Amino acid sequence: MKMTGQITLKGRGIVEGSCKAEALVSTKPISFLGDIDPKTGKVIGKNLDIYGECITDKVLCFPHGHGSTVGSYVLYALAKNKLAPKAIVNEKADPVIVVGAVIANIPMIDKIDIGSIKTGEIVEIDAYKGIIKILEKKEV
Repeated sequence: MKMTGQITLKGRGIVEGSCKAEALVSTKPISFLGDIDPKTGKVIGKNLDIYGECITDKVLCFPHGHGSTVGSYVLYALAKNKLAPKAIVNEKADPVIVVGAVIANIPMIDKIDIGSIKTGEIVEIDAYKGIIKILEKKEV
């Protein structure tokens, strides 16, 4: 990866917090119940474009959540097992994901064009201000 200039994206902070980590980006909605293994942090939803990846300590970016309200508790279980993402970035906040992020204390931002972020890029999240900085942009 080569630095090609920092990019800043402005969204809406949902759950306060900040972090710096590698991005993991899915173009498809995620259901934490069924798509993520709470015992390993791995993506097990075979329909997802990030199937087999691990969400632990990543900035998990995806359009929005879907599925059962139990997904909130799966996100909480991931946090208790130290397998949760460092932050969540969505295009549109889904109530199930928001509740999960709140109870698991995971910084969350929405109203972001996730197409601007690529898997493997290093991003800095400031959910207090709703800002994402792409520090290391992947060259295409």
